[in-house]
Amino acid sequence: MAKSYKNGGIEVITGPMFAGKTEELLRRVRRLQFAKKNIVVFKPALDDRYALNEVVSHDKSRTKSVNIVSPSEIFTHIDEHTDVVAIDEIQFLTEDVLEVVEFMVNHGILVIVSGLDTDFRGEPFTFMPKLLAKAENVLKLSAVCVKCGAPATKTQRIVDGKPAKYHDPIVLIGASESYEARCRSCHKVYYKPKLKLELPW
Repeated sequence: MAKSYKNGGIEVITGPMFAGKTEELLRRVRRLQFAKKNIVVFKPALDDRYALNEVVSHDKSRTKSVNIVSPSEIFTHIDEHTDVVAIDEIQFLTEDVLEVVEFMVNHGILVIVSGLDTDFRGEPFTFMPKLLAKAENVLKLSAVCVKCGAPATKTQRIVDGKPAKYHDPIVLIGASESYEARCRSCHKVYYKPKLKLELPW
């Protein structure tokens, strides 16, 4: 790749489920398509909720994409003419995606990604804090809490009609049948360790 270094950068769109992250990613992709940029869109093969070879938002906006299992597969689909790489649901890839992203940015590619910043427990999602720290631009979106209507920043996992347990597997692909957007007060996780702190009053 023989691109100018000055054009590279990382843009991260994050927040809980149902906040419109993918919709915002697709909006940015469409704008760059109008600007005649050469764009390649990727998504983890693990995410097959709506389509196999498309990135699809919850409101059914969509664009063609390349499914990948390993981040290194990205290099087989880009070349010296690639201006922009977009990755949806980046948190489902392995942590070596950080090195791949850094390499592309250092070779003049704008990398736009969307992904959850926290898991269903409310804990940082794997490598996402590192990615957020490296980004030139971060947009954190909120959803609407299904319980009280407040701004929702958490993703609530539901199992058999009840909140999930803290030690359940982190990754479980699903949509509205398994997850809800919740505010901090309405977000619940069974058996979550409690802080060992007490107020002095």
